[in-house]
Amino acid sequence: MSDSLFSLPQTPGIPVNGENATYPIGRIFCVGRNYAAHAAEMGHEVDRETPFYFTKSAPNAVLTGATVPYPPGTENFHYEMELALAIGKPVFRANSGQAWDAVYAYGCALDMTRRDLQIRERNKQRPWDLGKDVEQSAVFAPLTKVEAWAPDEDKRIHLSVNGEVKQDATLAELIWKIDEIICHLSGFYHLRPGDLIMTGTPAGVGPVVAGDVIEGGIDGLNPIALTLSGAE
Repeated sequence: MSDSLFSLPQTPGIPVNGENATYPIGRIFCVGRNYAAHAAEMGHEVDRETPFYFTKSAPNAVLTGATVPYPPGTENFHYEMELALAIGKPVFRANSGQAWDAVYAYGCALDMTRRDLQIRERNKQRPWDLGKDVEQSAVFAPLTKVEAWAPDEDKRIHLSVNGEVKQDATLAELIWKIDEIICHLSGFYHLRPGDLIMTGTPAGVGPVVAGDVIEGGIDGLNPIALTLSGAE
């Protein structure tokens, strides 16, 4: 095999509690409008027909504690606090049992969004890539393996900006549950280790500006944090 013409940016591996090795990021799938109250605040009704997805590029991932610049081309940059799940076994056309068995670990994540660009493109019936697949916009905290944590419905998911609580819900509010998401998504993709699924955000999303500190958590998981610096 010939040498590469140039080097690509290195994608970070996500630390895993209790492991020396990190979890490599392959693909990042994101579930849209998976909390009813968030769908309502975005002007949409809950759709229980099928889940839908968008993706983020693996090189756009960063780890908790990062400081990232306010991104170009937006005046309405939003936070979205999410539960992420990491696939640990190949799975295709899964049933519920196979779906649960395919999960390796869970973690806190942030889906940072250029909301003005997302809405503009959505209103023109165009893809959301400019709004969602933003550089340094998929933020991950260390993962906790399934034997050490379970996504019980009473677990709190929350986010604050500069110490002020903005999002506060429980996992009971997930419209599509974890096994349902994997069953559906694996009907279209051969899911494999390295695949991450961000399961949606509760109500309370909103804008942040340079200098803001975002902190979030889910009961029993490592918390997550992100600081915004000035635009480049």
